[in-house]
Amino acid sequence: MHESESEERLPEAPPPKPGDEHPYVVLRNADFTRYLIGRFVASLGQQMLVVAIDWELYERTHSALPLAFVGLSLMIPMILFTLPAGHFADTFNRKKIILVSTLVLALSSVGLTLSSALNAPIAWIYVCLVVIGTARTFLWPASAAFVTSLVSRHQLARAVTFTSGTFQISSVVGPAACGMVIVLAHHTAWAVYALNALASLICLGLVWQIKHVHKIKKPEPMTTRSLVEGFRFVFDNKIILGTLTLDMFAVLLGGAVTLLPIYAKDIFHAGPSGLGWLRDAMPVGAVICAVIIAHRQPLQKAGRTMLWCVAIFGAATIGMGLIIIPTAPWFWLALALLAVAGAVDQVSVVVRQTLVQILTPDEKRGRVSAVNSLFIGTSNELGGFRSGIVAYLFSTPTFLGNANATGAIVSVVSGGIGTILVVLVVAWLWPEIRKFGKLE
Repeated sequence: MHESESEERLPEAPPPKPGDEHPYVVLRNADFTRYLIGRFVASLGQQMLVVAIDWELYERTHSALPLAFVGLSLMIPMILFTLPAGHFADTFNRKKIILVSTLVLALSSVGLTLSSALNAPIAWIYVCLVVIGTARTFLWPASAAFVTSLVSRHQLARAVTFTSGTFQISSVVGPAACGMVIVLAHHTAWAVYALNALASLICLGLVWQIKHVHKIKKPEPMTTRSLVEGFRFVFDNKIILGTLTLDMFAVLLGGAVTLLPIYAKDIFHAGPSGLGWLRDAMPVGAVICAVIIAHRQPLQKAGRTMLWCVAIFGAATIGMGLIIIPTAPWFWLALALLAVAGAVDQVSVVVRQTLVQILTPDEKRGRVSAVNSLFIGTSNELGGFRSGIVAYLFSTPTFLGNANATGAIVSVVSGGIGTILVVLVVAWLWPEIRKFGKLE
């Protein structure tokens, strides 16, 4: 398929009409709305799946080490296939890539369902996770680049806010729903995996109905130069490079999500429902922040705001990690700190995703989006691996007489400290970020 010049990149933004200033005008776009709903349903299923896997592995092994290998299983395919995934997103029909990847995610969830229902060895869970990681590696750059063609340039920041916001809503509903389903399924996770397979199929059906077709003017052959073009572009653009580096290391060091099952069971003694509340706290903060951003003008000092937000993220992580008193007031304080972390992280997400898309020409957008996915995706998964390994290495019964609790506390607090140090280093190495102004 080939496309006209006008379809190659986002149209230049004319002066917005009065009606276009309305926060929800982008939702009048039928294709974008179908995409938004489909991604919400798929994300809801994925959030339930991730919580269920963490819960099942910890219930079956009573160790933090298997939790670490969840992140590793998802990260390895990302490292191996990011370059071809970006090339595919710039060379082939992005809608078809999204559809095929979503179908593979559905089949992987069926595999997890059977593994859990039959109580198969946990190695099969990791096999399914590797397949899921592979499908997500091809899905993310195609999806990120595809959405830019559904909206005009001046609507992009709000479109990013809505896509990120719906993801966070799924992150709120997913863990709570997961806990409820696990309880109804007699503390087994197979029903959650089955529901995720259904969610993927619903997403597939909605994306199938999108009328817009991504077309390629002149497909490039897969050469070493074309594969690494996304990296070349990122490293030549100091603002994008600094932003991705900041977000990558903040997530790598500051993420505490992987260890929340330990906090729920061994520190707060809150069980599956408590885990659901803890997993909900960050996305609740992010959703509140997304609503506020959607109703405001674009950030005027986006770079400086992002740096401050990541620093606050690290401070909130430290505070949450230090809470070791298993009483209700302290549990609610932990939830509040996680909500603060989620709110400030939402600002960073909107700034980063908007910058990556508006500063990248369409013919390179898939490959640059793949680099973005590699930076952020590997930091998420490697961050989970780091958290689990540190918790495992420092598992000695010091706090609360519980070895796993001690390891989790050390891991979370040290990660928050590292996040603040990363902010200082990035602000020094890339002053362009500090000086970046209006997000538009």
